[in-house]
Amino acid sequence: MTTISGEFSVGMTVRDAEAQSASIGRMLLDKQYHGALEARGAGQMLATHGSVAGSAAYVALETVTGSLQGREGSFALVHQGRMDRGQPSLDISIVPDSGTGALTGLAGRMQIRVEGHQHFYDFDFTLPTP
Repeated sequence: MTTISGEFSVGMTVRDAEAQSASIGRMLLDKQYHGALEARGAGQMLATHGSVAGSAAYVALETVTGSLQGREGSFALVHQGRMDRGQPSLDISIVPDSGTGALTGLAGRMQIRVEGHQHFYDFDFTLPTP
């Protein structure tokens, strides 16, 4: 298992909710990863909230395209985040068999840290030897 860390920026564009699910918000994600992961992330996020303040959830799918430690390709991430009365939990993992190019066979998990207004990632992964 290899672990890398770096900074990323994220932009979100709000999209209109569908009439059938007005309480579910939808956003487009646009991320730029820096460090050992130099890549662009693009995806979509769905979010909703509970009836108690501080309770909410989101799910997202994201395609990351660029280079990981110099190896070019892409892979997909699946996000599942929850807030249970203010207590956060977040699971971000690589979609199995989603790696392409030199990232074929990539597996692992990512964590996100927010310090002040800066976003950071900690990425634990395995990648077959080329």
